[in-house]
Amino acid sequence: MSKTSDKFVLGLLQMRSSRNAAENLSRAIDNVREAAKRGAQIVCTHELFLGEYFCRTEDAALFNSAEPIPGPSTEALSKAARENNVVIVASIFERRAAGLYHNSCAVIDVDGSYLGKYRKMHIPDDPLYYEKFYFTPGDLGFPTFDTRCGRIGVQICWDQWYPEGARLISLAGAQVIFYPTSIGWHPAEKDEFGAAQLDAWKTIQRGHAIANGVFVAVTNRVGFEGNPAPGDAGIEFWGSSFVADPFGRVIAEASANSDEILVAECDPAKSEDTRRNWPFLRDRRIDAYQPILNRWLSE
Repeated sequence: MSKTSDKFVLGLLQMRSSRNAAENLSRAIDNVREAAKRGAQIVCTHELFLGEYFCRTEDAALFNSAEPIPGPSTEALSKAARENNVVIVASIFERRAAGLYHNSCAVIDVDGSYLGKYRKMHIPDDPLYYEKFYFTPGDLGFPTFDTRCGRIGVQICWDQWYPEGARLISLAGAQVIFYPTSIGWHPAEKDEFGAAQLDAWKTIQRGHAIANGVFVAVTNRVGFEGNPAPGDAGIEFWGSSFVADPFGRVIAEASANSDEILVAECDPAKSEDTRRNWPFLRDRRIDAYQPILNRWLSE
């Protein structure tokens, strides 16, 4: 692993995804190559980048798109990592066993070696986000990964609304938390709630950066997916991938509607400086937090 003082450069792949997994994988690898040319050392895809966001409906046939980790896609990505000398964080629909599937992220080091995976812990069940039908909640906890470029952690989409995961990853020494994401507007809600939803999404993740003194890197998909004619209203994914520094300042941000490769430099010294001035980790009352392990506290 690199020294904690070494700077490193992130590359976020904001893409549209089609229903053709091979095409999506090929475009992602092309984007990895381009990101590396622009100086990126750790590259992250958006959530479930190999296909459309299929959780808009409940369809058992869609389990056929899952694959093991390691598996065919991680093999191709390992080759891309090795050829471009980059770390790759890739979100994949994982087939663990018959009837047992996860929403997972594989982490691949610069030499192509597979470092491990994170399985999404918080699984939503909302209109057009029927993930509980497909995904078993993660059982690997909140691991960190020692890459050649730095120590990183991963959360996936719905995880981004929960402070606990970000805190645990930060306490384990991560210098950046990646959030591969597939989030957007329901068309019927955009006019009334769209601006507030997008603002809340940015704010909560900037809050994780501030509360923990770490970089956060959020990679969202972009484009409209759906088929309104037969009743699938679809989702307009809002892109807006971004990187925030340990003070919560957005240092790089993509558009809401275009495929982009976002590149941003991370300097771990900023975490050191921020934590010295805002010593939240020092002042935590770890002796008093036991009640948080309860679902609800009665009066």
